[in-house]
This record gives sequence, C-alpha cells and structure tokens, in this order.
Amino acid sequence: MSDPDSPALVLLHGFTNTGASWEPVIARVGQRYRAIAPDIRGHGSASDSRPVTLAAVLTDVAALAPERFTLCGYSMGGRIALHVALALPERVQRLVTIGASPGIAQRSERDARRAADEALAARLETTTIEAFAAEWARTPVLADLPPQLAAAAHEDRLRSTPAGLARALRGLGTGALPSLWERLGELSMPVLLLAGERDLKFLGVASEMASLIPDATAVAVRGAGHAAHLEAPEFVGDLL
Repeated sequence: MSDPDSPALVLLHGFTNTGASWEPVIARVGQRYRAIAPDIRGHGSASDSRPVTLAAVLTDVAALAPERFTLCGYSMGGRIALHVALALPERVQRLVTIGASPGIAQRSERDARRAADEALAARLETTTIEAFAAEWARTPVLADLPPQLAAAAHEDRLRSTPAGLARALRGLGTGALPSLWERLGELSMPVLLLAGERDLKFLGVASEMASLIPDATAVAVRGAGHAAHLEAPEFVGDLL
C-alpha cells in the first residue's frame, strides 16, 4: 500500500474501461505514488452518474485530486487529461498521455465523428454489455491484444452498462469535445507522450503534439499496440 504522504498520481482510463484497468501499472509504481484511479462518468461504478459532460468530469477530477498531482490518461482518458491540464495548470505537476490525441481539428470531420458516435450510442442502447464488449474488442486498434490481456479487458468492460457508455460517447467522445491542437502551446508542465510502437496513427499524433508543446517528449512503447499500459505496465510504470 502506498504511503499517504507519497506524491499523488491520477490515472484516467479509456472508453469502455474502468479505473481497475490501471491495477498492473499501480502495482508497478508501488509506494512511489499514491495512485487515484476513478471510474469516469458513464463507466463502472459511475455508470449512472449524470450529467456525462466534460465540465462535470473536470469538476470530478478537481475534487478528488490533491492540490498538486501527476496526471496520466489513456485514449479517451488522455484526451480528458489534456483538458484537465489546461484547466488546472497550477495543480498538474506533470502530464502523461498514452495513445491519446487533442481531438479533431477540422470542424467538418468533428461533426462527422459526432454523428458516428451518436449512431453507435443509439445502437449501444439496444444491446447487452456482453455483446458490446465483445464487439469493441474487435476494434482494429484493440484486436491484437494478447489473449490473456484481451480476456482481462473484456471482464473490465462488463463493469459498465450500455446506457452509461452511450452517455459517455455522447458527452466525452472525440466528436463531442473541442479540439485542443491550437492550445497545446499553453501546456507549461513537463509532458510525456506515449504510444505503442504498433500504434502507428498515435505514434504520429504523439510526435506532432511534441512539436507543439514547450516541454514534451514522445516515446514509443516497444512491442505494444494502442493499449500500451495493458501490454507493458512495467515499462509504463517505470516511466511514471
């Protein structure tokens, strides 16, 4: 168990995951950090929390985090972490993202993504969490997870509900959130941008982001895909 006086580390999970998905990373950082890994609204124990909006999630993070903390987010959680860091620059000491982007820059592309997310949310409301969890695991960026890790990710997804995930898509999806590309230069804290070496799209995004952030480093996680913290928790934990 970590020391209550240890520096705080807030971990934000990806879409369909819960805070429990960070357990291997938390085990690796051990007593070096006091880890806080909440379930984001629409997920897990927060499946019924409303409203599921960026403003509400920012308020949640501000309330649960101490005055100063390191912030790490994966995928959707990484996108939210960027918003948190910009909203609370005096509190976020260091920012780490994994397989994340600042959003979609072009308004037309963002609108198209929002429409696609709405269609998926509507379909989610007509299915079971078991069926959707199996479908989501076949998403191209996740389909190459090793069987044991895929099984653990599936069990984690079963902690959520279709209705909660639908609300998360509508309120926190890539199409719903504003682009932060033009604000990356405002990030004043050290930033570490991680992406799995097989996750070519987000490797490119990380490199482009690093060129726009004053104090940023992009690192490829060897042998990993999109969910690098699941495939290489020791490496990610050591970097943290």
